[in-house]
Amino acid sequence: MFTVTGGASRFSCLLAGILVASVASASAQATGYPLEIENCGRVLSFAAAPERVVSVGQGSTEILLSLGLGSRIVGTAVWLAPLPEELAEEGAALPRLADNSPSLEAVLKTRPDLVTNEWISDIGPDGGRVGTFAQFGDFAIPVYVSPAECAKSAYSDGSGDGARSKPWTADLLRREIGELAAIFDAGSAGDALSAKNDARIAAAAANAAALRADDVSVLYWFSSLEIDGEAYVAGRFGAPAWISDVVGVRNVITSDEEWPLVGWETIAELDPAVIVLATMDRRRYPADDIAAKRQFLQSDPVTSQMTAVREGRLIGMDARSMNPTLRAVDGVETLAQGLRALGLTQ
Repeated sequence: MFTVTGGASRFSCLLAGILVASVASASAQATGYPLEIENCGRVLSFAAAPERVVSVGQGSTEILLSLGLGSRIVGTAVWLAPLPEELAEEGAALPRLADNSPSLEAVLKTRPDLVTNEWISDIGPDGGRVGTFAQFGDFAIPVYVSPAECAKSAYSDGSGDGARSKPWTADLLRREIGELAAIFDAGSAGDALSAKNDARIAAAAANAAALRADDVSVLYWFSSLEIDGEAYVAGRFGAPAWISDVVGVRNVITSDEEWPLVGWETIAELDPAVIVLATMDRRRYPADDIAAKRQFLQSDPVTSQMTAVREGRLIGMDARSMNPTLRAVDGVETLAQGLRALGLTQ
């Protein structure tokens, strides 16, 4: 089945990239097998379209469903929230191997001929919560990793989500859609999905460009291992940074880490004008609950004195939008609407 071997404005640039991508993918072609795809320093070769796929990561699951491949998904894992309305019906019967990371045995029991993987911390070259590339290779199962993850300059060491030396952009999302569509001989569906997402990004960017919120500073708080401990906040090159750039606000965190752990005294000194709080159904960590986040911010002696907390400038955002997925454009819309409601736009 497979083998593995080793000067323009912000909005103008974004729209130009979308138009180029749309033209490049205007004509879908049937996949010619065997198909070879470079992925995370490896070459995956497919003799035919996979019939049984396990998706480890909700972002990957949503792309597969959006391509009309729900009937081929035999297992899913790593869920943050319910599926969006347009995917809820098709995804209602999807088998969940785990809400968080599944075991290697649970994945193997489904007899997949492909595993799609959102995070190296789950399946990677040297280890992960689920297993390694080599372990799946022993069972002739290819592991396709999201290009957004492969593009990182450093992978997770278990304490975070790795680092980037270059910003994440929607180009990596287009690549993921295109490659998965090619693997499953679903080129037309891939082109339609990319075009739909590009149109949403262009519309969101046009709306955000009119906000004129360039003087607003923002912090994105995803979660924390302990509610009053260091916080996982967005670094300068991940999906939240892309959202910030499109909307025209400034992320106060300048770390290359995707989600660095930062203490609240340090954050308080940066004093962001707005704090964006991740919302999710997951309860792996105490601060996964947005109500717990709000209660801590408002009661802690340090955080309660921050401008964003004193002024009530707390915006809830779906956690999926803070990851490099199809939902990132939702984050643009959420932040733009939140800033407008807070009166922070011109």
